[in-house]
Amino acid sequence: MKRALELSRLGLGRVSPNPMVGAVIVHEGRIIGEGWHKQFGGPHAEVNAINDVVDTHLLSNSTMYVTLEPCCHFGKTPPCADLIIAKKIKKVVIAMLDPNPLVAGKGLIRLNNAGIVTTTGIFEKEATKLNRRFITNILNKRPYIILKWAQTTDGFLAPGLNADKKAKQISNSLSQQLVHAWRAQEDAILVGYNTLIHDNPKLNVRLINTHRQPTRITWDEKGVPPSHHHFFDGSQRSFIFNHIKEEKVSTHSYLQIEPNETGITNLLNRILKEGIGSVIIEGGTKTLDKFINLNLWDEARICTSTKLLGSGIKAPNISISPSGSFHLEEDCWKIVFNSPIKT
Repeated sequence: MKRALELSRLGLGRVSPNPMVGAVIVHEGRIIGEGWHKQFGGPHAEVNAINDVVDTHLLSNSTMYVTLEPCCHFGKTPPCADLIIAKKIKKVVIAMLDPNPLVAGKGLIRLNNAGIVTTTGIFEKEATKLNRRFITNILNKRPYIILKWAQTTDGFLAPGLNADKKAKQISNSLSQQLVHAWRAQEDAILVGYNTLIHDNPKLNVRLINTHRQPTRITWDEKGVPPSHHHFFDGSQRSFIFNHIKEEKVSTHSYLQIEPNETGITNLLNRILKEGIGSVIIEGGTKTLDKFINLNLWDEARICTSTKLLGSGIKAPNISISPSGSFHLEEDCWKIVFNSPIKT
């Protein structure tokens, strides 16, 4: 199962809003096939693992280890449970059941009814953490929300909105590369209107190689943001939430939401329907505080540098203790989870 989990991680940033899944087929203690879900809409892990087996006559006396319950419904691909049954695989070991109501134990029942021996809950905690984005999409009906910011030792996010761009850079070059790697793993990046106007961020992946760029998201109450900013350069899909209009212009779309707290919930529902299963919120403080105060966040990644500002824009505050931390030279990163993932 450890190998299946390793394989499943290869789908990070490639299969959303589907779950990341890995599968390994073992015959008499030897791996004879393995696979993972490689891209959204493509074959599932079980299919790829079965197709990887050279001596297919061994399948009837083999065990499949899979990180998520095999599906039992027709989606973009046929049911994996039916394929496992057709190949007469003897035993299936499953890390976690699928929270999707279309499956949710039904795949397990189908395998059992076909006489296949099943075991569940092996490395369930690890599999649950791995698919926390997918689980949040299904159970909370919204994208998985990651808050991210860099702050100085004295607790400031930036020296001020009109400060020199170089003066606003808090983190070091290694941290910046890490952030770009994180951006490549998630579906979207969201910033507030003030950050968009004053910082003119590109909100893309530049410092590492990537197969895709995230969707850019902001909101503007007036619905008339300046078109000369990077946000509107046509290089990425972009959403502008506002209280005025619904309109699509080239690669960016204006989406209307209510001018109150329910507007945030509406925003999250809308982008989930657009296939965005996870979003990094990169600021500024006003925007980050909105999600913190509404308790609409799942994970926070906070960088504290050794720099001191003395004054400026205060960083947000989260009272939950971090679950882990690490250093990139002088930068200290802390990872905070809002609450345990439930299955």
